[in-house]
Amino acid sequence: MPTSLEEACQLLSSDPRNHVALGGCCWLRLGSRRIRKAVDLSRLGLDYIREEEGWLVLGASVPLRQMEIHPAVTGRFDGLLGRAVSSIVGVQFRNLATVGGSVYARFGFSDVITALLALDARVVFHRAGEMSLEAFLSSDGCPGDVLVEIRIPDDGRRAAYESVRRSSTDFPVLAVAVSRQGDDWRVSVGARPYAAQRSSEAEACLAQRRGAQAAGEAAAAQLRFGSNLRGSEEYRRRMAEVLVRRAAQQLEEEQG
Repeated sequence: MPTSLEEACQLLSSDPRNHVALGGCCWLRLGSRRIRKAVDLSRLGLDYIREEEGWLVLGASVPLRQMEIHPAVTGRFDGLLGRAVSSIVGVQFRNLATVGGSVYARFGFSDVITALLALDARVVFHRAGEMSLEAFLSSDGCPGDVLVEIRIPDDGRRAAYESVRRSSTDFPVLAVAVSRQGDDWRVSVGARPYAAQRSSEAEACLAQRRGAQAAGEAAAAQLRFGSNLRGSEEYRRRMAEVLVRRAAQQLEEEQG
């Protein structure tokens, strides 16, 4: 149980085959790796939610439940972050699973990543420093490093979230987040079943005021989709068109 970020990084990087960083430990059942030495991050004080000038800052150890109920989070972006996590398994699970665990693992099914990507979130690592979430998702990751916090521009964006699930607490078959600040749009599609990705073509459609329907069609045409036990490639592509359209329409109607 390290008491400093540097100590945690030293433990992790000393033998990457046998060390794993643990938050709430909720995702361990998804893998079969044998853990020889676990590095517990609970003494590092990373469970903060902070409002800074122009930023909302989430410590990596903030539980998903706090994202769902904390007034500093729910009072921004039309409650996007709270809505995005509200269907994840159950309250007991969300009290343990952390935002950092969701982001660092880059799970394809992550509602959290889908929502954060539409808000232009940035991630801060102890050694690698700060980078956009989009850059982190497209990189080789930061092995041996500790994710410290997630920084979200507090720029007054409006946002909407849509997902389709086989049951209310299941992982999403497809998830979509759309945000808007004037004519500046962000469209994120996750659970494709690959990690969430922005659709530049859909964003261009909305910025050029070609409509929500055109944006949905553009996202479905641009992004890559795949099949697994939850849904086929074709089903996901069709749902992307529908969910992007629905989310964009919400924001178009709200701003007249």
